[in-house]
Amino acid sequence: MTTLSTPLDPASAAAPARTILGQDLPLPGRYALALVGGLCLWLSFPDHNVAALAPVGVALLTAAVLGTRARTALGLGLVGGLAYFTPVLSWSGIFVGKLPWFALATLEALYVAVMCGVIAFIQRPLLAAGRPLVALGAVPLGWVVQELARGTTPFGGFPWARLAFGQADTPLARLAALAGAPGITFGVAVLGVALYWLIVAPGGVLNRRRWVPSLAATGAVALAVVAVPIPTDGSEVPVTLVQGNVPKPGLDFNAERRQVLDNHVEGTILAAAENRSAGVRPDVVIWPENASDIDPFRNGDAAAQVQRAVEAAGAPVLVGAILNEPEPQVSNASLLYRPGGGPVERYTKQHPVPFAEYIPYRDFFRHFSDKVDLVREGGFAAGQAPAAFSLGEGTATPWKAVPTICFEVAYDGLMRDALAEAGGDRSILVVQTNNATFGFSAESTQQFAISRIRAIEHGRAVAHVSTVGVSGFIAPDGSTMSAPTDLFTAAQITDTPVARTGTTISDRLGSLPEILAVIGLIVLVAWSGITRRTVNVVQNAALPDPKDHA
Repeated sequence: MTTLSTPLDPASAAAPARTILGQDLPLPGRYALALVGGLCLWLSFPDHNVAALAPVGVALLTAAVLGTRARTALGLGLVGGLAYFTPVLSWSGIFVGKLPWFALATLEALYVAVMCGVIAFIQRPLLAAGRPLVALGAVPLGWVVQELARGTTPFGGFPWARLAFGQADTPLARLAALAGAPGITFGVAVLGVALYWLIVAPGGVLNRRRWVPSLAATGAVALAVVAVPIPTDGSEVPVTLVQGNVPKPGLDFNAERRQVLDNHVEGTILAAAENRSAGVRPDVVIWPENASDIDPFRNGDAAAQVQRAVEAAGAPVLVGAILNEPEPQVSNASLLYRPGGGPVERYTKQHPVPFAEYIPYRDFFRHFSDKVDLVREGGFAAGQAPAAFSLGEGTATPWKAVPTICFEVAYDGLMRDALAEAGGDRSILVVQTNNATFGFSAESTQQFAISRIRAIEHGRAVAHVSTVGVSGFIAPDGSTMSAPTDLFTAAQITDTPVARTGTTISDRLGSLPEILAVIGLIVLVAWSGITRRTVNVVQNAALPDPKDHA
């Protein structure tokens, strides 16, 4: 005989979960909710920027899944995920075709599908046991864990389009200083659950008993947003960004590699003239990724052009370059040239992008697309460590530039490790990127929004520079210091971002928020399993014994 510590009402325990919820929706209605929810999530990102739709999307997907069986939730999650990722990642297929785009969107959507399946598995017995608020707690935890899994697997993951990265223009962005991107995602999902509980769930706003938990959850998020400190102090340092532009967008943007290099040299010379007129001497001039696809270590003409730019600037120049090493691979590097010569300092990109900078299992994937052969055999080698370049030496404010390259800005651990390399010195973050292969799409603005989140997360100004835009300076509070550049135009910007020391709460916590989310979800899985057995005991006890009718 099993004794229950909290007796359940047999009638309630035996009722279908969806009836307890008052969610007796037909399956097509649930799929419609999932579809619209996914579209709302997409619209929260640049270039649409309707960030308030992110909690709405979470609420609708929650309404679609809540009370269903895990296998049903998998299908609902897949539909919601496809509606979410197919449009938000449309830039990935502009020049390589629809197959890679749909493959990437489907892979990302599968993580949402599995998340929904796990959430449904957790929720169903808890709902039957009359614990809807505990069941709803699985939603924000599930979103954080799903984004952790999606950002680390397979091949190192692809953490693009996290809920957090659509919130750069909202107060929720401040949560980055508390718990990084996972903290913002958690906050968005909590608001989505509160919205569901208040409006979508049975009784809605007419049921005052729903106000307390909804307002308490919303208030907790608001309190965290207001309480988290956002530093803005620091020492102003003069920096110039050069966006040289390319002859044309597309995969062959560097078909005229010398022209791209020359564009950045000429942009540096023009910026130097403008700086002299304004009485400004920058501590560094920063070029973007792929500014020199001709290896300046092995090509005398390219080396001479870079040196010409350094002499014109009268300052160190940070060059994004492709190096023909280690053979047979190449390296995506950030090279610091100083006036007067001397050793060239370097940072090598640590996380080459799979299917863009190297092809895993090339022979296998060639069966699906011959575009894999656009990436050279061997691909890009991975760098082994972060770097921090010392600048402003001999001035009142020496500081360090901490470089990252392109998609690395989306990876939490890489950004934390990069900043740690600067130690206790004043520093700013540098993001060198090349968006030429994504045309006039939202990829550039989505990436710039990620840099804004990183600024808040680490309490550092960010110098974000692209070959074709969007380029600009970002303050430690995530605000843009001046209007970002337009796409596919040549531009030069000089400004004075602040270099600062210190660490945010997020820096000190590191990956702990994600670890706690994983633990929390495991606890709910165990709680659900125990409750499932308890509910089954009550249900069985409520059924008449067949022998009574013999």
